[in-house]
Amino acid sequence: MLDRRTLVAGAMTLAAFGTCAQAQDYKASYPELVFAKVPDENASGTTDRWTPFVDYLSRQLGVKVTLRIANDYAAVVEGQRAGNIHIAMYGPASYARAYVTGAKIEPFAIEVSGDGTKGYYSVLYVKADTPYKDLKDLAGKNLCLVDPNSTSGNNVPRYAMNKMGIDPETFFSKIVYAGSHENAVIGVQQGTCDAAFNWWNDEKESNLLRMARKNMAKAEDFRIIFKSDLIVNSPMAYLTTLPESLKAALRNAVLNVATNDPAAFNAIYEGKQLPFVAVTHKEYEPVVELIKFVDELRKKKRAS
Repeated sequence: MLDRRTLVAGAMTLAAFGTCAQAQDYKASYPELVFAKVPDENASGTTDRWTPFVDYLSRQLGVKVTLRIANDYAAVVEGQRAGNIHIAMYGPASYARAYVTGAKIEPFAIEVSGDGTKGYYSVLYVKADTPYKDLKDLAGKNLCLVDPNSTSGNNVPRYAMNKMGIDPETFFSKIVYAGSHENAVIGVQQGTCDAAFNWWNDEKESNLLRMARKNMAKAEDFRIIFKSDLIVNSPMAYLTTLPESLKAALRNAVLNVATNDPAAFNAIYEGKQLPFVAVTHKEYEPVVELIKFVDELRKKKRAS
């Protein structure tokens, strides 16, 4: 005869078996996951920065996680649309672009700046010894942008310039898409461009300061002549089609990496940022509207 304790014990055993089976199911269905990173710095720098994190994910999830460094921002977007990139770390505009073009994705973690804010800025660099004081002093000069899908390196600058009544294609002598934030700074350093847009967190961290730590540039050689309004920080997103057990395991691993593997976390941010926290799509709705606005500007320009 079955008594209540026997039934409860049996139910608990079945529940535990079901949870275990579900976890094993994702390992069987997804023996390898692809984690992609947009090329905001050179490939070797991105590899050094993110490989310890990817190795950590492999250990936590119990499956192989492969790091893919895209050639450009669009490659990450297309990879997620095709379902070939399971997890991606990119700027807000790249996430928004993937979302509006039909990628089945969901943001689940967001970067936190060293001062505790969940935002950063687009800034415009010029050489420190030049006379330029603001953006309007650059009429007829050459401008370095980063990538069409870069938030701080293209979309926010174009939005800001539109508000100032500036049409970049006619205002500047030449616009160069440098391909990465580092390359945009190097463009100014080498004289290819007179100014370059870039990302900037605070006085203690920016792409320029990272480059200075790698002896790629001297921070004192540059000066900021424009700073945008606060932009929501970069998200990490996964495919919504992944099993719930896998998504839960990913969230747990990423949100706790700073505690579980401080070395892997610090390899990414060099002690300049705080641990990831949870995020949802709602926080990125303003960025979705931003890229739609920039798209409309392009359409109007082509039609005129």
